Amino acid sequence: MSSELVKKYLEIENRYAETEKSMSEQTGNQEIYRELAKKYSELSKPVALFRRYKKVKTDLADAESILKDQTADAELKEMAQTEQSNLALEVIKLEEDLRFLLIPQDPNDNKDCYLEIRAGTGGDEASIFAGDLMNMYSRYIEKRGWKKELLECTPSEVGGFKEIIVLIKGDGPYGWMKYEAGTHRVQRVPETEASGRIHTSAATVAVLPEAEDIELEVRTEDLRIDTYRASGAGGQHINKTDSAVRITHLPTGVVVSCQDGRSQHKNKETAMRLLKSKLLESQREAQEAQTISSRRIQVGSGDRSEKIRTYNYPQGRLTDHRIGFTTYNLQGFLDGNIDELLDALLAADKAEKLARA
Repeated sequence: MSSELVKKYLEIENRYAETEKSMSEQTGNQEIYRELAKKYSELSKPVALFRRYKKVKTDLADAESILKDQTADAELKEMAQTEQSNLALEVIKLEEDLRFLLIPQDPNDNKDCYLEIRAGTGGDEASIFAGDLMNMYSRYIEKRGWKKELLECTPSEVGGFKEIIVLIKGDGPYGWMKYEAGTHRVQRVPETEASGRIHTSAATVAVLPEAEDIELEVRTEDLRIDTYRASGAGGQHINKTDSAVRITHLPTGVVVSCQDGRSQHKNKETAMRLLKSKLLESQREAQEAQTISSRRIQVGSGDRSEKIRTYNYPQGRLTDHRIGFTTYNLQGFLDGNIDELLDALLAADKAEKLARA
């Protein structure tokens, strides 16, 4: 590891010690203590990793010293040789992890997020597939211990959804779900297909980090707010009052709606949060367009014009085209066991960031 990188970690280690000392001295102001505790927690991982790195380097030097020692017996040298090989590999891994930790992380990774699924090309089959995707994500959300809140839902007459929007709450769902953004393609024989021909349909998935109130100010005069009588699942009460809310942001034409809650006020509040998230995402994409002249496909880019994944039912095969990942356990994937692919996407994202650092 370069001397410059070691210097940076020594500075982090010093800040960690100073923060620990400040926490022990801070007894009066709970707000200051919480800020110090948060900083201490953030520094804990890199410091622990750096200390492990220093210990492994010391142990490696000791093993190499034994190998060079002419007086050491054969058995001791054999043990040292094995230890040297293992420690050398660990040093390489630790150096890579330490470099990655210094790469600025996406500040949105720890946020809750909105998941939007819309039927694409393929008619009724696309709506059914959108429903399959929602079922898959619902199982994954449950496995992760997250919670989901339904915001908007337009069921299809044949099953599935024309559109569905949920808010996912939990321990950093955006950092994982962002890799699902894009066009998902399915190849299978629809139940309504008498000739047994394989059809190709698609559904789009969008994942947006939830915006915080301090991040964006939306002027009231830029909004048109409509109320209407909700429809669909949600209990009999939902059809008795004009509780559903639709908000149009006039300058951009962005439209959001929420019909899940009984309260018009609650639906308006939820719709406003979704609107802010969409406006922030639009700003981010505009900034990227200005700074990147020819945007290449990146892991997790969420470019919905590209097909990121194919679900091939006849072969029981799932392929993620961004990283060339293929599994023949399609049913297991649809049951919500998607960690293997998300881990691979995260690793690919990590490698790409390391290459650009």
